[in-house]
Amino acid sequence: MNEPGQDVPLAPTRRAHLLETIARDGEVKVVRASQTLGVTPMTIRRDLTALEQEGLVHRVRGGAVASWTAEPRTAARASDDWLAVLVPSFDYYWPEVVRGIESEAASHGYRLVVRGSPRDTPDERPAIARLIRMPQVKGLLLAPNTTSPFFQDTLVRLRTSGVPHVLVERDAVLLPQHEAIDSVTTDHALGAVMAAYHLAGLGHRRIGAAFAYHSPHTARLALGWRAACRQLGLRDDEHFETRIHDHTSPDFQATVGKLVQRTLAAGATALFAHADPEAIAIVQHLQDLGMRVPGDLSVIAYGDEIAGVFNPSITAVHPPRSAVGVSAVRLLQRRIAEPTLPVHKIVLSPRLNIRDSTGALTAAASA
Repeated sequence: MNEPGQDVPLAPTRRAHLLETIARDGEVKVVRASQTLGVTPMTIRRDLTALEQEGLVHRVRGGAVASWTAEPRTAARASDDWLAVLVPSFDYYWPEVVRGIESEAASHGYRLVVRGSPRDTPDERPAIARLIRMPQVKGLLLAPNTTSPFFQDTLVRLRTSGVPHVLVERDAVLLPQHEAIDSVTTDHALGAVMAAYHLAGLGHRRIGAAFAYHSPHTARLALGWRAACRQLGLRDDEHFETRIHDHTSPDFQATVGKLVQRTLAAGATALFAHADPEAIAIVQHLQDLGMRVPGDLSVIAYGDEIAGVFNPSITAVHPPRSAVGVSAVRLLQRRIAEPTLPVHKIVLSPRLNIRDSTGALTAAASA
């Protein structure tokens, strides 16, 4: 258990750890997680129950496994054809994508084999090669690490494998000819534009953005944010962007504190944060300082996995995660049926869910 004075991990942090353990090891054990996180086994059991209610895990004796490793649906059981899925994690963003894949795959009579490849995996080629070699696998849905030095080698391996494949939330070309690859992505840049325009529409002229250091979506989010600030006519001193460690980092709380200090020092009245756990931590830090959200600072999140259940409920841009999974399966099914189909790059738009954490600029906030 935690020593006196030692911080107990918040529920979002604990649950992210549980999901990441499942992604890495295939399961999580209550006793081991309790020891690692320094909380009681009962706390871990409550966390797993909450995750199961959200459809993210399947409880088993002594712990839990990923929800999609449970017995396949009856419709899928009748088929010997499989689709292989490789995702970078089983935490907040990806479970809903996988559920969309699972639902649509079942409607086509496919079973799934789902594998996780953590973001820091340097070489995904062995994992992908194992999936390609499975004779029952008829197609691949992948979210590979685009920053890996082996990324282009991975694309070449996919192209020469003869197995139909679609990239999920990844957009890439095969060098040196810059050949496009089938992909289904969210328009993350548009999501940042929507956030900036929402804040500007409420009267905010001094706004900031905090993007995750290691997310593959950060580049697109930053691109959209900068474009929106230009379109809104904001001066350089009226907007800023920075990077933030994600909630699993040991430096997370310190990073949040520094971000809040910078935001207040810049005179910003609104902040766009990627993603939900980061936005929640920012709001909690502001509340600890005795500040009001949105009275003193409006906060908007990108992700919208758990933003709506916090108090105050957090305005958030919602990527269409389930629809991405469904669209990826449909495109892959077409590719399997029509090998000469022109390459498709499908881009889906996010939506903005307005809640309690953003409000009109007040005289006190603008002072």
